[in-house]
Amino acid sequence: MMQFNNQNLLSQALTHRSWVNENDNNRGTNERLEFLGDAILEFVVSLSIYNKFPNEEEGYLTALRANLVNTKNLSIVAEKLNLGKEIYLSKGEEEGGGRTNPSLLADTVEAVIGAIYLDRGITAAQKFIEENILIDVDKKAKTPLKDPKSLLQEKIQSRNLSAPKYQVVSEIGPDHNKEFTIEVIINGEAKAKGVGKSKSEAEQDAASSALKDMVN
Repeated sequence: MMQFNNQNLLSQALTHRSWVNENDNNRGTNERLEFLGDAILEFVVSLSIYNKFPNEEEGYLTALRANLVNTKNLSIVAEKLNLGKEIYLSKGEEEGGGRTNPSLLADTVEAVIGAIYLDRGITAAQKFIEENILIDVDKKAKTPLKDPKSLLQEKIQSRNLSAPKYQVVSEIGPDHNKEFTIEVIINGEAKAKGVGKSKSEAEQDAASSALKDMVN
């Protein structure tokens, strides 16, 4: 963990809402810092892989970014930094396994990034991201990336929502040259549409569009 000029920012980044609920303290939760850090993380990773892979299309870059900033990968980063033992948790959250909860750990990493940005600026935040998250970019780029439907499924599950559903909106053209338009339904709401020469292709296109509209 890098040094902070303002230790209060680091303390807040490590403060889970459960601790605030149990302690009569003026310190807020890390949720606002998490919000900020999430945006900074996505920007820095997007810029880095955009420059690093000039010949790759948007779909590849989106999938690669998702594999770098998803809950699983960020929780691994948290474990390497031993963040679990530093987080301020309520007794109940700790007894429930909060210090090893992947979602909680990933959120804390994002909060730490937000705190670094406020404390030391974008250059320091970028350095932290490069040294702890982008360090595996070459390795991940050489492995098969998850398709948009799989990525969307993981994101939805991480929010404790029902699995996304896909429904055909339209089907036009002769049998040998069909064009399908499919809508993805999330939590009972139509979120995005996709088009393809097969239902599978249209579903992947719809999932990709939905991912672009969702905050990580």
